[in-house]
Amino acid sequence: MTLQKQCKILIVPIYPVDFELALFLVSPLKETFKCQILLDNTNHINLSLAYDNSRAQFNSTKIISILSEKFQNFNGKVLGVISVDLFIPVLTYVFGEAQLGGKISVVSTFRLNEIAYGLPENRKLTEERLLKEATHELGHNFGLLHCENYLCVMHPSTSVEEVDLKTSKFCNICWEKLNTTILHNI
Repeated sequence: MTLQKQCKILIVPIYPVDFELALFLVSPLKETFKCQILLDNTNHINLSLAYDNSRAQFNSTKIISILSEKFQNFNGKVLGVISVDLFIPVLTYVFGEAQLGGKISVVSTFRLNEIAYGLPENRKLTEERLLKEATHELGHNFGLLHCENYLCVMHPSTSVEEVDLKTSKFCNICWEKLNTTILHNI
């Protein structure tokens, strides 16, 4: 498949984040989605409205709302990359969140890093996990639902062990749906 000129994905590193981890995503996401990948390193996002004092975590839905307002005129998908602990009200934590069929998603490296589990940092493993979760959330932006195939990147992950089990690739069924969406709806 050739690069789709109409298809754009903007990666937005949100402080605090390791910028190099956000930069790592550019090449593999371009390869996977066959879209133009842009990296925004000029925006400063105020996350204070997304912080929940009672949980000492950041509400990912509120971060999506902040990004949605800030990038309302961007014609493409927007992936926020951050390294804080995320939650949604019905779950203790999330690795990321996306607007299903929408344009905004966010993913956090916080619980993808071995340090969160009292282990030494493993940069390669963090990168692999981040790629899987970024691809997963962008898949939702392109309209894909969760997949029953445990190897598919669209399989849901409620623990880091489940992230490690799946691959960073779409199964054949999800791949066909993704190609149809990118070719006909972007």
